[in-house]
Amino acid sequence: MSNDDQRSQERARLLEEQGQINDELTHLREFLQAEVDVEPDEGDSEVFEREKNAALIAVLERRLVDIETALKSMDKGDYGICQRCGKPIEPERLEVKPDATMCVSCQQEVERLGRRNRPQRQIEW
Repeated sequence: MSNDDQRSQERARLLEEQGQINDELTHLREFLQAEVDVEPDEGDSEVFEREKNAALIAVLERRLVDIETALKSMDKGDYGICQRCGKPIEPERLEVKPDATMCVSCQQEVERLGRRNRPQRQIEW
């Protein structure tokens, strides 16, 4: 398969996923707006559902940003190039995660640095 064919398939997958995420976001936002604001009881399952839906919206919005970034990168012609080291991103990685902006080794390094710089929380019993 040529690079153009592969990119074409990846673009189609990204656009399809973008549409699915937009549909899901619309549904979740409508659901949150339709809920009635009442004084919740402690441990109320509706509060839990509302918080879960709000968290899911945040995750989906972040995913949407990643997809839009990948599509813009395709338009600019630098899709599949690691933003950190400038080397090509492994085709297998792009097949699994078409919105990847870094090669595996750079992604691992960034995640390792992020964990190292994160303050440790003490669990108090």
